[in-house]
Amino acid sequence: MPTDNDRQFPAALAAAMAVPFEYADGDGVNFEPFEAFLSAEETTDWFRAWTRNRELDGARFRVFGQDGSGGYAAFWLIRPGRTLADQPVVFLGSEGETGVVARDLGDFLWLLAGGFGPWEAATSYEPDWLPRPNRDLTAIAERFAPGRRRSAATVIELATQEFPEFDDTIMALCP
Repeated sequence: MPTDNDRQFPAALAAAMAVPFEYADGDGVNFEPFEAFLSAEETTDWFRAWTRNRELDGARFRVFGQDGSGGYAAFWLIRPGRTLADQPVVFLGSEGETGVVARDLGDFLWLLAGGFGPWEAATSYEPDWLPRPNRDLTAIAERFAPGRRRSAATVIELATQEFPEFDDTIMALCP
């Protein structure tokens, strides 16, 4: 499992986060990548504020981006003995939305390539929204996760199936 001091983006994530995400007045992807993971202190401050639980720390999360309202995308460090790239990607929204959006970094790359960001994968608020696949992100997914091509819908479905308890787990931490 990654240590608290391990705050380096894996190469695949760094490549994907360097691609501009186009919001396009709500027709694009609502995602603002960070240049680096939030610090341990910033992550703890956020997680305590999000859960309203001052007893918690943010050690199980590596936050790497946000949507326009301040919801965070992060790796959820739930798989002991596994690398950061093998951990699921989750979204915790500013309005209490939660979701596991990809089972690991490889799946997350294909989610992005399919035109989805973490917010779009975790919510269904915009029924008329249509994803716009991204050529640059597809090239990154092909480079770093070859042979793992999946549709965004399949990525989301597999993540939800593997971690159906995520929302209940997070909500149980809230007083």
